[in-house]
Amino acid sequence: MSVRVRRVYEPPEPDDGVRVLVDRLWPRGLSKDAAHVDEWPKALTPSTELRRWYHAGEGSFEEFADRYEAELDAPEAAELLGHIRELAGKGPVTLLTASKEPEQSHAEVLVRLLGSRSR
Repeated sequence: MSVRVRRVYEPPEPDDGVRVLVDRLWPRGLSKDAAHVDEWPKALTPSTELRRWYHAGEGSFEEFADRYEAELDAPEAAELLGHIRELAGKGPVTLLTASKEPEQSHAEVLVRLLGSRSR
């Protein structure tokens, strides 16, 4: 299983495999054609409330990760996480985010839950 995280603003690479946008909002200034996104499962992203709480600097990344993992227990999110896991079982998956620090974002939490890391 190969899952990696990249910024959505980086040009696609041949070994990206399935490109999955894991942000709730579409990235600013990026056309859909340029993004080359295969899937955009919005229900897999952190809630608006959690995202705002984290970006306001009110808590640590560890607390954010715990809260996000709890949100991922919801049936629709859990189903989507399972779908991404299935895709990764068939070939490479690249989780795309607009975050300036992907290592401190929800995308990193998803990679950890999927149990694989590829750079």
